[in-house]
Amino acid sequence: MTEAPREAREQQQPSTRERIQQTAIALFSEHGYEHTSLREIAEHLGVTKAALYYHFKTKEDIAASFFDSYAEDLDRICDWGDTQPRGLDTRTELLRRYAEVIRSHVPVLRFMQNNQAALTRLDRMSVFRLRQRRLHALLVESDAPLIHRLRAWDAITTLYSNWITYPRVDDSEDDLREASLQISIGMIRANDAEASAP
Repeated sequence: MTEAPREAREQQQPSTRERIQQTAIALFSEHGYEHTSLREIAEHLGVTKAALYYHFKTKEDIAASFFDSYAEDLDRICDWGDTQPRGLDTRTELLRRYAEVIRSHVPVLRFMQNNQAALTRLDRMSVFRLRQRRLHALLVESDAPLIHRLRAWDAITTLYSNWITYPRVDDSEDDLREASLQISIGMIRANDAEASAP
């Protein structure tokens, strides 16, 4: 059964820390990371800079907190995958769970996509890449043929890129998620079919 990341948190009212994160990601997305100050974040929240400093000392601390939250969710599904049999059912469920992680972090992932220069300086992209590699290792054996390893990588990146970078017109979030998930699962199934062929 698919586990929704951060389910308990989403059922509660957001804490001050979460409100700061939500406001910051909205401002970073609208004005760009470089052009958003702590003062602007505090003003949008209706709090003093001192109140903001209680939770985050710098803008970089806020950005880092986004990645930590994403990393925790992805680590959770990879930890689950480590305890399961290595087979098609587990790999399919890993992709379903990863799709839910993406859904719950869309603003952060869009921020990452649009602020790569700032992220390189903050060295937080490694958080994203390391987790993708860990998930990849659960989707395919390290000694599998190159085409299988590439398909497994594409299964991961398809979920991310279709949701974050695909130019939308009239497609709903649910339709986009489901179509992307079916493409990704199809790649894993193709690997399994080829590996099982006589």
